[in-house]
Amino acid sequence: MDRRSFLKNSALAGGTAAATTLAAPAYAQGNRTLTLVTTWGRGLAGVHDAAQRTADKITAMSDGALTIDLKAAGELVGAFEVFDAVTSGQADMYHGADYYFGGQHPGFNFFTAVPFGMTTQELANWYYHGDGRGFHDELGEIFGLKSFLAGSTGAQAGGWFAKEINGPEDFQGLKFRMPGLGGEALGKLGASVQNLPGSEVYQALASGAIDGTEWIGPWADEKAGFQEITKFYYTAGMHEPGSGLSLATNLDVWESLSTAHQSIIESAAGETMYWNLSQFMSENGAALQRLQAGGVKVLEFPDSVWDALGVAATDTMNQYAGDDLYDRIRASYNASMAASSGWITQSEGAYRAQRDRVMG
Repeated sequence: MDRRSFLKNSALAGGTAAATTLAAPAYAQGNRTLTLVTTWGRGLAGVHDAAQRTADKITAMSDGALTIDLKAAGELVGAFEVFDAVTSGQADMYHGADYYFGGQHPGFNFFTAVPFGMTTQELANWYYHGDGRGFHDELGEIFGLKSFLAGSTGAQAGGWFAKEINGPEDFQGLKFRMPGLGGEALGKLGASVQNLPGSEVYQALASGAIDGTEWIGPWADEKAGFQEITKFYYTAGMHEPGSGLSLATNLDVWESLSTAHQSIIESAAGETMYWNLSQFMSENGAALQRLQAGGVKVLEFPDSVWDALGVAATDTMNQYAGDDLYDRIRASYNASMAASSGWITQSEGAYRAQRDRVMG
């Protein structure tokens, strides 16, 4: 058995339990209903909105020929069960953050975020005009998925802490919620890293089950209520500088759709990508001002923390080296990031610095 067959069969086996609770796609008078499961609790600011926006756009653009029945996390399967539900062939689609499924293959991390990785614009450059989308397809073929980017949070905050972080040693023994390879890097500094669904984070923080958390950014964090528990907020982090969200369709379901309906799904996902980014960016500034007015202390990590995280991030990324697909994705990703960053820094970056200097 080759590697792809092994991985695919493993994924299918893992989804059997979830599959028994789901219904097959429904058909009525030529119309088709597809079940969309998500990693987001219903109403979670921004991320659930992206899933709902994608679902509503597909239904509207197809004039109801494709109706998307959205099931938020916990309504049909748990947040971290959506991958198995879709690869099993029982649920039709999922919307989520693909780094939750890095255990299936570490390459999935690149389609959400990796530590010290791409901003959203850099990710879009690689995805739409580089090799990114092709690699997303290559991963999908292993697991029976057809995936698209379908949302972005933009740069995420460093997180909420019970006390100030003055050096790398302050992470030792800290119980902290952070998914993905960023969380693995933080663990190398001695933190006890937890991976919790978004809908469970507030209670974990309030109960003391965790000492701190990252979530998204000022608007979503304010909506979640973390400022009610702790007042130390770091606004820049290394873990998710431009997080992408994904819409994945079961590959058999995808191939059964007409070309027109496939194009509608792709277009709805792409439209949501920038609609969602703009949503977060338009809300975050005012939300940060409200948080500060409410007594939140806004902070930046010292250089010693950034330096230690840089070493930890490199070690984390290197530990997956040797997997051919991971290595090819990583090389392409890094080359594209370097090319994009060079121009963005010298054009937009230089302009912003001068704008702030001249205009105050």
